[in-house]
Amino acid sequence: MWKMTKIAALAVGLAAAMSASAGEVEVLHYWTSGGEAKSAAELKKIMQSKGHTWRDFAVAGGGGDSAMTVLKSRVISGNPPSAAQVKGPAIQEWASEGVLANVDALAKTEKWDDVLPKVVADVMKYKGSYVAAPVNVHRVNWLWASSDALKKAGVASMPKTWDEFFAAADKLKAAGLIPVAHGGQNWQDFTTFESVVLGVGGAKFYQDALVKLDDKAINSDTMKKSLETFRRIKTYTDPGAPGRDWNLATAMLIQGKAGFQLMGDWAKGEFIAANKAPGKDFQCAAAPGTANAFTFNVDSFILFKLKDAAAQKAQSDLASSIMSPEFQEVFNLNKGSIPVRTGQKMDKFDDCAKLSSKDFADTAKSGGLVPSVAHGMAIAPATEGAIKDVVSQFWNDDKVSVADAMKKIAAAAKTK
Repeated sequence: MWKMTKIAALAVGLAAAMSASAGEVEVLHYWTSGGEAKSAAELKKIMQSKGHTWRDFAVAGGGGDSAMTVLKSRVISGNPPSAAQVKGPAIQEWASEGVLANVDALAKTEKWDDVLPKVVADVMKYKGSYVAAPVNVHRVNWLWASSDALKKAGVASMPKTWDEFFAAADKLKAAGLIPVAHGGQNWQDFTTFESVVLGVGGAKFYQDALVKLDDKAINSDTMKKSLETFRRIKTYTDPGAPGRDWNLATAMLIQGKAGFQLMGDWAKGEFIAANKAPGKDFQCAAAPGTANAFTFNVDSFILFKLKDAAAQKAQSDLASSIMSPEFQEVFNLNKGSIPVRTGQKMDKFDDCAKLSSKDFADTAKSGGLVPSVAHGMAIAPATEGAIKDVVSQFWNDDKVSVADAMKKIAAAAKTK
C-alpha cells in the first residue's frame, strides 16, 4: 500500500512539474500535401516529447494566400497563434505592426548568427533583432522529369538549354504524353516565369528586372525573349492545368503521364513520399540555363507576442526545436529541401539535395544566389501580387501581346 502511495505521489509530482513547464503551441502552416504533412508531424512529435500540447492550425493552399487571410483576422481580433508560417519581406511587414516577439536571447544562446548564412539571417530579423526562425532552404529553379516518360519518348538526358527543352517536349508530345505538368495558380505560373527569366537572362538580369524592378530591364529585349519562351512552354501543358494544385501536377510525373515539371524542390518530397528514387524513377536538374544560379525560398515561422508564461516557454522551445540539427535533418529529408544551418552533415541526403547544398554555397560566393519572387522572398507582397497577376493573365490569354505584358509588368512594378 505504502509503495503504491509513494509511486502515485511521485506520478502526481511529475505531472505537476511537467504541467508547470508545459504549454500549448498553436502553429499556423500550409503544409498539407504528403511530403509536407510528414514534415509537420515531425515537429509536432518533438514538441510533444518536451511535454507541450500541439494545436495544428493547417490551412490548405500551397502558396499560403488562404493562410494569410485567416492569420490577419486572428491577429486583428487579438488572438494570434504561437507561430505562423510567413517568409521574406512579409516578416518585416508583420514586425512593423508590433505584434512579433523578440527571440534574440534564444538566438544568442544558440549562436544563430554563426550557423545561418547572413543572407538568410537578415530575412529573419527586424531592425537587427530575430523575430522568426528559419526551417529550411528550398531551391526553386528545378526541372523535374519522369524517367519512364523520358524513356518512352526517347529523351536521353535532361535538357540544359531552352532549345533542348523544347526538342525534348516535342518528343514527349509525339509519344502521346503531356510534355509539361503544370498547375494553373498564379504562384505556379510565376515559379515557371522566374526560372525562364533566370535561364534566358542570367542572375544579374533577374535581379535587375524582378528584384530591383528596373524599368530598363523590364522593357528590354531580354524580357521580350523571356516572355516569348514562357508562352511557348504553355503550348506543352494540358487543358486540365487551370486551378490544379502543384502536388497533383507532380503526381502526373509520378504516374508517368507527364514528362517535365518546373517546380521547387518540395516536389521531391512528393516523389519520396510515393517511394520513388531520384536518378532511377525521377530526374532532377537545374531549370534550363540556370545551372550557375539558385533562386532561394526559405520557409520560416514568425513568433507572436504571447501573454501566458507557459505559452512563451513552449514558443521558445518550438523555435529552438526548429533550429536543432536533428529536426533540420529529418524535416528536410521529408520535405525535399536542404538544411538552413551551415555545416550540416549531408550524408543521409540524396544526390538532388547534395547538388542543391553545393550550389547554395557556391552561388552565395559567386552572386548567383537570388531570392525567389514567386515565393515571397524578394519584393513587397502588394507589388509581388500585382506582377503575378499580369504574368498569369499573359499565360492564360493569348490575346495579350508580349509588348502589352511588358508595359503591364512595368506598371505593376510601381504598385506600393
